[in-house]
Amino acid sequence: MDYKLLGQTDLSVSRLCLGTMTMGWTSSQEESFAVLDYALEQGLNFIDTADIYSYWAKGNAGGVAESWIGEWLTSRRVRNRVIIATKARGRMWNGPDGEGLNRAHLLRAVEDSLRRLQVEVIDLYQAHWPDEETPLEETFRAFEEMIKQGKVRYIGCSNHAPDQLKEALNVAVSRHLPRYESLQPHYNLVHRREYEDELMAICAEENLGVIPYSPLEGGFLTGKYQRNGAPSNSRGYGTDRMAPYANAKGFAIVEALTELAQSHAVKPGSMALAWILANPTVTSAIVGANRVEQLADSLKAMDIKLSVEEKNRLDELPSPR
Repeated sequence: MDYKLLGQTDLSVSRLCLGTMTMGWTSSQEESFAVLDYALEQGLNFIDTADIYSYWAKGNAGGVAESWIGEWLTSRRVRNRVIIATKARGRMWNGPDGEGLNRAHLLRAVEDSLRRLQVEVIDLYQAHWPDEETPLEETFRAFEEMIKQGKVRYIGCSNHAPDQLKEALNVAVSRHLPRYESLQPHYNLVHRREYEDELMAICAEENLGVIPYSPLEGGFLTGKYQRNGAPSNSRGYGTDRMAPYANAKGFAIVEALTELAQSHAVKPGSMALAWILANPTVTSAIVGANRVEQLADSLKAMDIKLSVEEKNRLDELPSPR
């Protein structure tokens, strides 16, 4: 496993980060613990979660992924070997402060996350998405309070547009407050423009850590989706989620990945991850896994060194988005 400093922090994180959105949704606690065990065995030291995971699943009110991670950390006694990132912003309780990046919500949310995770400090605490109803200074002063109290080490953000990210950084710096040290963008071979058009240059200029999510676009880049359809048990095919990618441009990318993967004796998903990790602005790509076998395939990306010709071929393919 290779490691890289997250932006201007002292967090040395593995180049792949274990995403935990599947916990309590498409993977059981037993499966989740097996994946966590395997990840740590393979040197993956970076785990990303969120307080709302996975409230959309039946019988899940949110907080399940954090709680399972906390149980795993405690039972395995491995807190000192793992970097924990979580997020806040979504609705977690009733009332006017039940969601958002306002001070009242954040100060209660961080306490809840610490309790569920069974940790004394969160390494990276992230704004899950912007909150246009709350002044940025209020948000950053709440983050500053957490950091001074030793509950949070660094802060980051996710799902921010270029103007939102620039404004947030400017407010933090001008008020002498802690700034976002990382960004989680939606980024992969079939969803490139959102990050590459402007965000990538901002992250490079500001030396922000970059932690892309959905690097395999919900499984589209694993090769299981073909022009003639997908396995019957595949979630998302034919839905609005896959509609932007299940077209000539998207399938041309999958076919190129499949061909290159064969020459490296790996699966297309591993090749897609190798491509994203070859971007010098990317710190660590977030990968999810229901089963150990899925994570093992993702980890093979660490052994792939794309040639200039291979990277250029993938770079030059037009992306659907």
